[in-house]
Amino acid sequence: MKKKQEKLEFRYYEIPQNQPLLALLGEKWVQNYGHGIDFLHFHNYLEIGYCYGGTGELILDEVSRRFEGNMYSVIPKNYPHTTNSDANTISRWEYLFVDVENFLHDVYRDNPLFAEDLIKRINSRPNFISEKENADLGRMILNICDEMRYKQEFYVETVRGMLQSLLLGIARINKTTGTDKIRNQMTSITQIAEALDYVSYNFHKEITIGELAGICHMSETHFRRLFERNMNMTPVDYVNLVRVQMACEYMKKHQDPMETVAIKCGFQTTSTFNRNFKKTLGITPYQWKSHPENYEGKLLNYKISALKGW
Repeated sequence: MKKKQEKLEFRYYEIPQNQPLLALLGEKWVQNYGHGIDFLHFHNYLEIGYCYGGTGELILDEVSRRFEGNMYSVIPKNYPHTTNSDANTISRWEYLFVDVENFLHDVYRDNPLFAEDLIKRINSRPNFISEKENADLGRMILNICDEMRYKQEFYVETVRGMLQSLLLGIARINKTTGTDKIRNQMTSITQIAEALDYVSYNFHKEITIGELAGICHMSETHFRRLFERNMNMTPVDYVNLVRVQMACEYMKKHQDPMETVAIKCGFQTTSTFNRNFKKTLGITPYQWKSHPENYEGKLLNYKISALKGW
């Protein structure tokens, strides 16, 4: 069964400072997933989900897989997906979000080539696995969830060690996936994933459309057409959206003047920063800085694309 992609949502998360990952745990994630939602979404981090119970479908781009209790998913960042519980049922999931690139480059700072190989393997494809198929990875996920839930002494250090083992396990099961085979199976949204990736880590620099097109191995004209068809916004608008997101995070942690915020987040002038900030969130950076809690939802719920034809 394939899911028609009519709308795509970017769900942005921020890993708390000095934490190895973001854990979404507890009763909030016991629900009927997918109710009233008919579109896919993607994240800025690797998503690891564990299903404790319930039944339904996990949609991975254009492929649908049945889920039930004691199954887990590993979904690369920028990969379209969604979870739909069966009608009139409740499912229980918990999630871990991991900045794979930063984590592995930190762990293997003396061996960056090894880190890059691991990153490529982990991001090469999504995985949906039952405990029966691979109980070891499932136990690692559950142990990390419990460490993040109870936060006992040394939990940060414990989670870092567990996370390293988990990522190595994911890379191991992806070993047989060849790059050429993956590229041939790419749909249009995953073809621009490398550009989305690049923007995430280089938003503070000058970025040209030609540069993004080159990263995706396509002409600038084809890249623009493909990007707008999938995202319903231009590449420039997307870059500015990411910069606004990063500006919000920066302002929550620092008291620098707006001129400094603008430069650090990739805007060449304060006026350009102000204009794009208000265009995205409907408020000025000064309003956000004064009362960020009033506007947080506007950022987190921001839709990357609307229905085709809007």
